[in-house]
Amino acid sequence: MPYEAVIGLEVHVQVKTRSKMFTRVAAGYGESPNTLTDPVVLALPGALPVMNKTALDRIVKVGLMLGCEIAPVCKWDRKNYFYPDSPKNYQISQYDQPICQGGTVEIELPGPSRNIMGEHLRIPLTRIHLEEDVGKLNHAGRESLIDFNRAGTPLMEIVSEAALRSAEEAFAYLTALRTVMVYGGISDCDMEKGQLRCDANVSIRPAGATELGTKVELKNLNSISFVRDGIAHEIKRQIAVVESGGTIVQETRDYDGQTGTSQSLRSKEMAHDYRYFPDPDLMPVKVDEEWKARIRAGCPELPFDKQRRFFAEYQLPYTITAVLTPDRDLCDYFEEAAKSSGQPQAAGNWIANDLLRELAAGKVALADCKMRPAHIAGLVRLVEAGVISNNIAKEVFVELFQTGEMPEAMVGRKGLKQSTDVGELDQWCGAAIAANPKSVTDFKAGKENAINAMKGFVMKQSKGKANPRLVDEILRAKLRAPSAGRMQ
Repeated sequence: MPYEAVIGLEVHVQVKTRSKMFTRVAAGYGESPNTLTDPVVLALPGALPVMNKTALDRIVKVGLMLGCEIAPVCKWDRKNYFYPDSPKNYQISQYDQPICQGGTVEIELPGPSRNIMGEHLRIPLTRIHLEEDVGKLNHAGRESLIDFNRAGTPLMEIVSEAALRSAEEAFAYLTALRTVMVYGGISDCDMEKGQLRCDANVSIRPAGATELGTKVELKNLNSISFVRDGIAHEIKRQIAVVESGGTIVQETRDYDGQTGTSQSLRSKEMAHDYRYFPDPDLMPVKVDEEWKARIRAGCPELPFDKQRRFFAEYQLPYTITAVLTPDRDLCDYFEEAAKSSGQPQAAGNWIANDLLRELAAGKVALADCKMRPAHIAGLVRLVEAGVISNNIAKEVFVELFQTGEMPEAMVGRKGLKQSTDVGELDQWCGAAIAANPKSVTDFKAGKENAINAMKGFVMKQSKGKANPRLVDEILRAKLRAPSAGRMQ
Protein backbone atom coordinates (compact mmCIF):
# COMPACT_ATOMS: atom_id res chain seq x y z
CA MET A 1 0.00 0.00 0.00
CA PRO A 2 1.42 3.43 -0.91
CA TYR A 3 1.77 5.90 1.95
CA GLU A 4 1.89 9.68 2.15
CA ALA A 5 4.02 11.59 4.64
CA VAL A 6 2.63 14.56 6.55
CA ILE A 7 5.31 16.86 7.97
CA GLY A 8 5.26 20.01 10.07
CA LEU A 9 8.35 21.88 11.22
CA GLU A 10 8.98 23.91 14.37
CA VAL A 11 11.95 26.17 13.70
CA HIS A 12 13.68 28.13 16.46
CA VAL A 13 15.67 31.18 15.34
CA GLN A 14 17.82 33.21 17.72
CA VAL A 15 17.09 36.89 17.14
CA LYS A 16 20.16 39.04 16.61
CA THR A 17 20.18 41.65 19.41
CA ARG A 18 22.84 43.21 21.60
CA SER A 19 21.12 42.16 24.82
CA LYS A 20 18.88 39.33 25.97
CA MET A 21 15.11 39.15 25.81
CA PHE A 22 14.19 40.34 29.29
CA THR A 23 17.39 41.92 30.61
CA ARG A 24 20.23 44.19 29.51
CA VAL A 25 22.95 41.55 29.91
CA ALA A 26 24.77 40.98 26.60
CA ALA A 27 23.69 38.26 24.20
CA GLY A 28 26.53 36.44 22.49
CA TYR A 29 28.40 33.27 21.61
CA GLY A 30 31.85 31.93 22.42
CA GLU A 31 32.31 33.65 25.78
CA SER A 32 33.59 31.84 28.87
CA PRO A 33 30.83 29.70 30.44
CA ASN A 34 28.32 31.47 32.68
CA THR A 35 29.71 34.98 32.10
CA LEU A 36 26.67 36.33 30.20
CA THR A 37 24.37 36.15 33.20
CA ASP A 38 22.72 38.40 35.75
CA PRO A 39 19.98 38.03 38.41
CA VAL A 40 17.22 37.93 35.75
CA VAL A 41 18.91 35.18 33.73
CA LEU A 42 19.63 33.15 36.86
CA ALA A 43 16.12 33.74 38.25
CA LEU A 44 17.33 35.11 41.56
CA PRO A 45 14.63 36.24 44.02
CA GLY A 46 13.23 39.71 43.29
CA ALA A 47 14.60 39.93 39.70
CA LEU A 48 11.95 41.13 37.23
CA PRO A 49 11.92 40.92 33.41
CA VAL A 50 11.88 43.95 31.06
CA MET A 51 11.06 43.47 27.36
CA ASN A 52 13.66 43.95 24.60
CA LYS A 53 12.17 46.39 22.04
CA THR A 54 14.59 45.40 19.27
CA ALA A 55 13.51 41.76 19.53
CA LEU A 56 9.87 42.85 19.24
CA ASP A 57 10.73 44.96 16.16
CA ARG A 58 12.47 42.00 14.56
CA ILE A 59 9.57 39.57 15.00
CA VAL A 60 7.14 42.15 13.59
CA LYS A 61 9.52 42.50 10.63
CA VAL A 62 9.55 38.73 10.07
CA GLY A 63 5.76 38.67 10.24
CA LEU A 64 5.48 41.42 7.62
CA MET A 65 8.03 39.77 5.31
CA LEU A 66 6.18 36.44 5.45
CA GLY A 67 2.70 37.93 5.09
CA CYS A 68 1.53 37.11 8.62
CA GLU A 69 -1.31 38.81 10.44
CA ILE A 70 0.26 40.88 13.21
CA ALA A 71 -1.81 40.63 16.37
CA PRO A 72 -2.97 44.03 17.65
CA VAL A 73 -2.37 42.71 21.17
CA CYS A 74 -0.25 39.76 22.27
CA LYS A 75 0.60 38.56 25.76
CA TRP A 76 3.30 36.60 27.54
CA ASP A 77 2.82 33.19 29.15
CA ARG A 78 4.79 30.92 31.43
CA LYS A 79 5.53 27.47 30.04
CA ASN A 80 6.23 25.35 33.11
CA TYR A 81 8.65 22.44 33.12
CA PHE A 82 11.54 21.24 35.24
CA TYR A 83 14.84 20.85 33.41
CA PRO A 84 18.37 21.78 34.48
CA ASP A 85 18.89 24.25 31.59
CA SER A 86 15.94 26.40 32.72
CA PRO A 87 16.86 28.19 35.98
CA LYS A 88 13.32 29.51 36.59
CA ASN A 89 11.72 26.09 35.97
CA TYR A 90 9.54 27.87 33.43
CA GLN A 91 10.09 29.59 30.10
CA ILE A 92 8.56 32.96 29.20
CA SER A 93 6.81 32.31 25.90
CA GLN A 94 3.54 33.01 24.06
CA TYR A 95 0.74 30.48 24.00
CA ASP A 96 -2.76 31.45 22.87
CA GLN A 97 -2.01 35.01 21.70
CA PRO A 98 1.15 34.87 19.55
CA ILE A 99 2.38 38.04 17.89
CA CYS A 100 2.21 36.60 14.31
CA GLN A 101 -0.40 34.28 12.81
CA GLY A 102 -0.69 32.78 9.34
CA GLY A 103 1.68 33.74 6.53
CA THR A 104 3.61 31.59 4.06
CA VAL A 105 7.16 30.64 3.11
CA GLU A 106 7.89 30.38 -0.62
CA ILE A 107 10.11 27.43 -1.51
CA GLU A 108 11.71 26.04 -4.67
CA LEU A 109 11.94 22.30 -5.24
CA PRO A 110 14.88 20.88 -7.21
CA GLY A 111 14.45 21.15 -10.98
CA PRO A 112 15.15 18.34 -13.48
CA SER A 113 18.73 19.66 -13.65
CA ARG A 114 20.83 22.28 -11.89
CA ASN A 115 20.32 24.59 -14.89
CA ILE A 116 16.52 24.54 -14.79
CA MET A 117 14.30 26.22 -12.20
CA GLY A 118 12.19 23.87 -10.12
CA GLU A 119 8.58 24.12 -8.97
CA HIS A 120 7.71 26.88 -6.50
CA LEU A 121 5.30 26.24 -3.61
CA ARG A 122 4.03 28.35 -0.72
CA ILE A 123 4.08 26.53 2.62
CA PRO A 124 1.48 27.94 5.07
CA LEU A 125 2.47 28.92 8.59
CA THR A 126 0.43 28.45 11.76
CA ARG A 127 2.12 31.05 13.93
CA ILE A 128 5.34 32.79 14.93
CA HIS A 129 5.92 33.69 18.54
CA LEU A 130 8.72 35.12 20.66
CA GLU A 131 10.21 33.55 23.76
CA GLU A 132 13.48 33.21 25.66
CA ASP A 133 16.10 30.58 24.96
CA VAL A 134 17.32 28.13 27.61
CA GLY A 135 20.85 27.29 28.73
CA LYS A 136 23.06 24.58 27.28
CA LEU A 137 23.92 21.24 28.84
CA ASN A 138 27.40 19.89 28.17
CA HIS A 139 27.73 16.16 28.80
CA ALA A 140 31.02 14.45 29.58
CA GLY A 141 30.95 10.83 30.70
CA ARG A 142 28.58 10.59 33.68
CA GLU A 143 28.70 14.32 34.41
CA SER A 144 26.75 17.22 32.93
CA LEU A 145 27.69 20.89 33.17
CA ILE A 146 25.32 23.79 32.57
CA ASP A 147 26.27 26.98 30.69
CA PHE A 148 23.66 29.73 31.09
CA ASN A 149 25.24 32.08 28.52
CA ARG A 150 22.55 31.19 25.99
CA ALA A 151 19.70 31.39 28.53
CA GLY A 152 17.46 34.40 28.00
CA THR A 153 18.52 35.05 24.39
CA PRO A 154 15.55 36.20 22.25
CA LEU A 155 14.20 33.16 20.42
CA MET A 156 11.62 33.11 17.66
CA GLU A 157 9.58 29.94 17.05
CA ILE A 158 8.17 29.55 13.54
CA VAL A 159 5.55 26.80 13.32
CA SER A 160 4.46 25.54 9.90
CA GLU A 161 1.20 23.86 9.04
CA ALA A 162 1.47 20.11 8.46
CA ALA A 163 1.72 20.89 4.75
CA LEU A 164 5.07 19.39 3.80
CA ARG A 165 4.99 16.03 2.05
CA SER A 166 8.61 14.97 1.64
CA ALA A 167 12.09 15.32 3.08
CA GLU A 168 13.10 17.38 0.02
CA GLU A 169 10.26 19.85 0.66
CA ALA A 170 11.42 20.21 4.27
CA PHE A 171 14.98 20.86 3.08
CA ALA A 172 13.76 23.52 0.61
CA TYR A 173 11.58 25.11 3.32
CA LEU A 174 14.43 25.45 5.80
CA THR A 175 16.79 26.74 3.11
CA ALA A 176 14.28 29.40 2.03
CA LEU A 177 13.41 30.36 5.62
CA ARG A 178 17.07 30.75 6.56
CA THR A 179 17.68 33.00 3.53
CA VAL A 180 14.75 35.24 4.50
CA MET A 181 16.04 35.56 8.07
CA VAL A 182 19.52 36.55 6.90
CA TYR A 183 18.10 38.95 4.26
CA GLY A 184 16.09 40.75 6.91
CA GLY A 185 18.99 41.00 9.37
CA ILE A 186 16.95 38.96 11.84
CA SER A 187 19.59 36.33 12.57
CA ASP A 188 22.83 34.91 11.18
CA CYS A 189 21.19 31.47 11.40
CA ASP A 190 24.47 29.66 12.12
CA MET A 191 23.34 26.16 13.09
CA GLU A 192 26.73 25.32 14.60
CA LYS A 193 26.18 28.16 17.09
CA GLY A 194 22.59 27.07 17.78
CA GLN A 195 21.13 30.14 16.09
CA LEU A 196 18.82 27.97 13.96
CA ARG A 197 17.34 24.77 15.36
CA CYS A 198 14.57 22.59 14.03
CA ASP A 199 12.20 19.93 15.34
CA ALA A 200 10.20 17.91 12.82
CA ASN A 201 6.78 16.33 13.39
CA VAL A 202 6.35 13.38 11.02
CA SER A 203 3.43 11.05 10.41
CA ILE A 204 2.26 8.80 7.59
CA ARG A 205 -1.15 7.83 6.24
CA PRO A 206 -2.43 5.79 3.30
CA ALA A 207 -2.18 7.81 0.08
CA GLY A 208 -5.45 9.63 -0.53
CA ALA A 209 -6.55 9.51 3.13
CA THR A 210 -7.49 12.72 4.92
CA GLU A 211 -7.18 11.61 8.54
CA LEU A 212 -3.81 12.36 10.13
CA GLY A 213 -1.66 9.57 11.47
CA THR A 214 0.15 9.51 14.83
CA LYS A 215 2.99 12.03 14.75
CA VAL A 216 6.53 11.49 15.94
CA GLU A 217 8.77 14.41 16.85
CA LEU A 218 12.42 14.36 15.76
CA LYS A 219 14.86 16.27 17.97
CA ASN A 220 18.53 17.27 17.73
CA LEU A 221 18.54 17.99 14.00
CA ASN A 222 21.57 20.28 13.93
CA SER A 223 21.96 20.83 10.19
CA ILE A 224 19.56 21.36 7.31
CA SER A 225 20.90 18.21 5.65
CA PHE A 226 20.28 16.22 8.84
CA VAL A 227 16.69 17.49 8.89
CA ARG A 228 16.20 16.11 5.39
CA ASP A 229 17.95 12.83 6.21
CA GLY A 230 16.19 12.44 9.55
CA ILE A 231 12.74 12.92 8.02
CA ALA A 232 13.50 10.46 5.21
CA HIS A 233 14.67 7.93 7.80
CA GLU A 234 11.58 8.44 9.98
CA ILE A 235 9.18 8.01 7.04
CA LYS A 236 10.83 4.69 6.16
CA ARG A 237 10.80 3.61 9.82
CA GLN A 238 7.09 4.34 10.25
CA ILE A 239 6.15 2.55 7.02
CA ALA A 240 8.15 -0.49 8.14
CA VAL A 241 6.42 -0.49 11.55
CA VAL A 242 2.93 -0.29 10.02
CA GLU A 243 3.61 -2.88 7.32
CA SER A 244 4.91 -5.31 9.95
CA GLY A 245 1.63 -4.97 11.89
CA GLY A 246 2.95 -2.59 14.53
CA THR A 247 1.50 0.69 15.82
CA ILE A 248 3.11 4.14 15.72
CA VAL A 249 3.25 5.73 19.18
CA GLN A 250 3.41 9.46 19.80
CA GLU A 251 6.92 10.09 21.05
CA THR A 252 10.03 12.21 20.72
CA ARG A 253 12.97 10.56 18.98
CA ASP A 254 16.63 11.53 18.75
CA TYR A 255 18.11 11.34 15.24
CA ASP A 256 21.86 10.79 14.89
CA GLY A 257 23.00 12.31 11.61
CA GLN A 258 26.37 10.57 11.79
CA THR A 259 24.95 7.04 11.95
CA GLY A 260 21.61 7.67 10.23
CA THR A 261 19.69 6.03 13.10
CA SER A 262 17.19 7.24 15.70
CA GLN A 263 16.14 6.20 19.18
CA SER A 264 13.21 6.97 21.43
CA LEU A 265 13.75 9.71 24.03
CA ARG A 266 10.40 10.10 25.74
CA SER A 267 6.66 10.15 25.19
CA LYS A 268 5.54 13.42 23.60
CA GLU A 269 4.13 16.04 25.95
CA MET A 270 0.78 17.71 25.26
CA ALA A 271 0.15 21.43 25.70
CA HIS A 272 -1.69 20.92 29.00
CA ASP A 273 1.40 19.23 30.43
CA TYR A 274 3.13 22.62 30.49
CA ARG A 275 0.41 24.33 32.60
CA TYR A 276 0.53 27.58 30.63
CA PHE A 277 -0.72 30.71 32.38
CA PRO A 278 -0.22 34.46 31.75
CA ASP A 279 3.04 35.88 33.08
CA PRO A 280 2.09 38.25 35.92
CA ASP A 281 5.32 40.30 35.57
CA LEU A 282 4.89 41.35 31.93
CA MET A 283 2.27 43.59 30.32
CA PRO A 284 0.66 42.62 26.99
CA VAL A 285 2.17 44.18 23.85
CA LYS A 286 0.05 46.39 21.57
CA VAL A 287 1.25 46.67 17.96
CA ASP A 288 -0.43 49.63 16.26
CA GLU A 289 -0.46 50.65 12.58
CA GLU A 290 2.24 53.28 13.06
CA TRP A 291 4.60 50.65 14.49
CA LYS A 292 3.92 48.29 11.59
CA ALA A 293 4.38 51.06 9.00
CA ARG A 294 7.76 52.00 10.44
CA ILE A 295 8.94 48.38 10.34
CA ARG A 296 7.47 47.76 6.87
CA ALA A 297 9.55 50.64 5.47
CA GLY A 298 12.70 48.72 6.42
CA CYS A 299 11.66 45.33 4.99
CA PRO A 300 13.93 44.11 2.16
CA GLU A 301 12.91 42.69 -1.19
CA LEU A 302 12.53 38.94 -0.64
CA PRO A 303 14.92 36.50 -2.37
CA PHE A 304 12.51 34.97 -4.88
CA ASP A 305 11.01 38.40 -5.66
CA LYS A 306 14.55 39.62 -6.35
CA GLN A 307 15.19 36.61 -8.57
CA ARG A 308 12.06 37.33 -10.61
CA ARG A 309 13.16 40.97 -10.99
CA PHE A 310 16.62 39.88 -12.14
CA PHE A 311 14.97 37.72 -14.82
CA ALA A 312 12.84 40.62 -16.07
CA GLU A 313 15.15 43.62 -15.58
CA TYR A 314 18.54 42.14 -16.47
CA GLN A 315 17.55 39.06 -18.54
CA LEU A 316 19.85 36.94 -16.39
CA PRO A 317 19.64 33.16 -16.86
CA TYR A 318 18.48 30.95 -14.01
CA THR A 319 22.01 29.58 -13.53
CA ILE A 320 23.22 33.06 -12.55
CA THR A 321 20.20 34.16 -10.48
CA ALA A 322 20.26 30.89 -8.52
CA VAL A 323 23.81 31.73 -7.42
CA LEU A 324 23.24 35.42 -6.70
CA THR A 325 19.88 35.66 -4.96
CA PRO A 326 20.56 33.56 -1.84
CA ASP A 327 23.13 36.22 -0.81
CA ARG A 328 21.73 39.73 -0.37
CA ASP A 329 25.19 41.36 -0.24
CA LEU A 330 26.22 39.56 -3.43
CA CYS A 331 23.05 40.81 -5.14
CA ASP A 332 23.87 44.39 -4.15
CA TYR A 333 27.42 43.87 -5.43
CA PHE A 334 26.08 42.56 -8.74
CA GLU A 335 23.60 45.40 -9.24
CA GLU A 336 26.29 48.02 -8.70
CA ALA A 337 28.60 46.29 -11.21
CA ALA A 338 25.75 45.77 -13.70
CA LYS A 339 24.65 49.41 -13.67
CA SER A 340 28.21 50.73 -13.85
CA SER A 341 29.20 48.48 -16.76
CA GLY A 342 25.92 48.58 -18.66
CA GLN A 343 26.37 44.85 -19.32
CA PRO A 344 24.47 42.97 -16.59
CA GLN A 345 24.83 39.51 -18.12
CA ALA A 346 28.60 39.85 -18.51
CA ALA A 347 28.92 41.25 -14.97
CA GLY A 348 26.79 38.41 -13.61
CA ASN A 349 28.98 35.81 -15.31
CA TRP A 350 32.20 37.27 -13.88
CA ILE A 351 30.69 37.39 -10.37
CA ALA A 352 28.96 33.99 -10.35
CA ASN A 353 31.93 32.15 -11.83
CA ASP A 354 35.28 33.90 -11.37
CA LEU A 355 34.67 36.05 -8.29
CA LEU A 356 33.02 33.31 -6.22
CA ARG A 357 35.76 30.88 -7.25
CA GLU A 358 38.48 33.20 -5.96
CA LEU A 359 36.56 34.02 -2.78
CA ALA A 360 36.22 30.33 -2.01
CA ALA A 361 39.83 29.51 -2.90
CA GLY A 362 41.18 32.33 -0.74
CA LYS A 363 38.57 31.86 2.02
CA VAL A 364 37.83 35.58 1.76
CA ALA A 365 34.50 37.16 2.73
CA LEU A 366 32.88 39.41 0.13
CA ALA A 367 33.07 42.36 2.52
CA ASP A 368 36.86 41.90 2.81
CA CYS A 369 37.46 41.41 -0.92
CA LYS A 370 39.78 43.94 -2.63
CA MET A 371 37.91 43.49 -5.91
CA ARG A 372 34.91 45.80 -5.75
CA PRO A 373 32.02 46.24 -8.24
CA ALA A 374 34.02 48.96 -10.02
CA HIS A 375 36.71 46.38 -10.86
CA ILE A 376 34.15 44.02 -12.41
CA ALA A 377 32.58 46.89 -14.35
CA GLY A 378 35.98 48.08 -15.60
CA LEU A 379 36.93 44.60 -16.76
CA VAL A 380 33.61 44.18 -18.57
CA ARG A 381 34.03 47.53 -20.35
CA LEU A 382 37.55 46.63 -21.50
CA VAL A 383 36.37 43.33 -23.00
CA GLU A 384 33.25 44.82 -24.58
CA ALA A 385 35.29 47.64 -26.15
CA GLY A 386 37.77 45.15 -27.59
CA VAL A 387 40.66 46.61 -25.62
CA ILE A 388 41.53 43.16 -24.25
CA SER A 389 40.32 39.67 -25.12
CA ASN A 390 38.22 37.58 -22.81
CA ASN A 391 41.18 35.21 -22.40
CA ILE A 392 43.46 38.06 -21.32
CA ALA A 393 40.75 39.24 -18.92
CA LYS A 394 40.62 35.80 -17.31
CA GLU A 395 44.39 35.75 -16.98
CA VAL A 396 44.54 39.10 -15.17
CA PHE A 397 41.47 38.46 -13.01
CA VAL A 398 43.36 36.56 -10.30
CA GLU A 399 45.98 39.32 -9.99
CA LEU A 400 43.27 41.99 -9.87
CA PHE A 401 41.53 40.02 -7.12
CA GLN A 402 44.73 39.76 -5.08
CA THR A 403 46.02 43.31 -5.52
CA GLY A 404 42.92 45.46 -5.96
CA GLU A 405 44.58 47.34 -8.84
CA MET A 406 42.06 48.80 -11.29
CA PRO A 407 41.79 46.84 -14.57
CA GLU A 408 42.53 49.82 -16.81
CA ALA A 409 45.74 50.58 -14.90
CA MET A 410 46.96 46.96 -14.97
CA VAL A 411 46.24 46.52 -18.69
CA GLY A 412 48.13 49.72 -19.49
CA ARG A 413 51.04 48.90 -17.19
CA LYS A 414 51.50 45.40 -18.64
CA GLY A 415 50.90 46.38 -22.26
CA LEU A 416 48.03 43.95 -22.64
CA LYS A 417 45.86 45.94 -25.03
CA GLN A 418 44.71 43.98 -28.05
CA SER A 419 46.39 44.64 -31.36
CA THR A 420 44.05 46.25 -33.88
CA ASP A 421 46.87 47.06 -36.32
CA VAL A 422 45.45 45.62 -39.55
CA GLY A 423 48.87 45.27 -41.14
CA GLU A 424 50.24 43.32 -38.19
CA LEU A 425 47.15 41.14 -37.98
CA ASP A 426 47.31 40.50 -41.74
CA GLN A 427 50.84 39.14 -41.40
CA TRP A 428 49.88 36.83 -38.53
CA CYS A 429 46.82 35.57 -40.42
CA GLY A 430 48.89 34.89 -43.55
CA ALA A 431 51.34 32.89 -41.49
CA ALA A 432 48.46 30.94 -39.88
CA ILE A 433 47.06 29.96 -43.29
CA ALA A 434 50.46 28.87 -44.52
CA ALA A 435 51.10 26.80 -41.40
CA ASN A 436 47.75 24.99 -41.46
CA PRO A 437 47.10 23.66 -44.99
CA LYS A 438 44.80 20.85 -43.81
CA SER A 439 42.64 23.33 -41.86
CA VAL A 440 42.44 25.50 -45.00
CA THR A 441 41.28 22.52 -47.08
CA ASP A 442 38.74 21.48 -44.43
CA PHE A 443 37.36 25.02 -44.12
CA LYS A 444 36.92 25.32 -47.88
CA ALA A 445 35.14 21.97 -47.82
CA GLY A 446 32.53 23.46 -45.50
CA LYS A 447 33.94 22.58 -42.07
CA GLU A 448 33.48 25.92 -40.26
CA ASN A 449 35.26 24.74 -37.09
CA ALA A 450 38.48 24.29 -39.05
CA ILE A 451 39.10 28.05 -38.82
CA ASN A 452 39.66 27.70 -35.06
CA ALA A 453 43.08 26.10 -35.56
CA MET A 454 44.19 29.14 -37.55
CA LYS A 455 42.75 31.52 -34.97
CA GLY A 456 44.64 29.66 -32.28
CA PHE A 457 47.86 30.03 -34.27
CA VAL A 458 47.35 33.81 -34.49
CA MET A 459 46.56 34.15 -30.81
CA LYS A 460 49.69 32.17 -29.94
CA GLN A 461 51.87 34.27 -32.23
CA SER A 462 50.41 37.50 -30.80
CA LYS A 463 50.64 36.23 -27.21
CA GLY A 464 46.89 36.67 -26.88
CA LYS A 465 46.86 40.32 -27.91
CA ALA A 466 45.31 39.96 -31.37
CA ASN A 467 41.71 41.20 -31.59
CA PRO A 468 39.64 38.00 -32.11
CA ARG A 469 36.91 39.75 -34.12
CA LEU A 470 39.39 41.29 -36.56
CA VAL A 471 41.34 38.04 -36.79
CA ASP A 472 38.17 36.22 -37.79
CA GLU A 473 37.33 38.82 -40.44
CA ILE A 474 40.84 38.85 -41.96
CA LEU A 475 41.13 35.04 -41.98
CA ARG A 476 37.77 34.62 -43.73
CA ALA A 477 38.66 37.26 -46.32
CA LYS A 478 41.97 35.57 -47.05
CA LEU A 479 40.43 32.09 -47.19
CA ARG A 480 37.91 33.24 -49.78
CA ALA A 481 40.69 34.60 -51.98
CA PRO A 482 41.78 32.32 -54.88
CA SER A 483 45.37 32.16 -53.66
CA ALA A 484 44.48 31.10 -50.07
CA GLY A 485 46.46 28.10 -48.94
CA ARG A 486 49.17 28.39 -51.62
CA MET A 487 52.71 29.31 -50.67
CA GLN A 488 53.43 32.99 -51.22
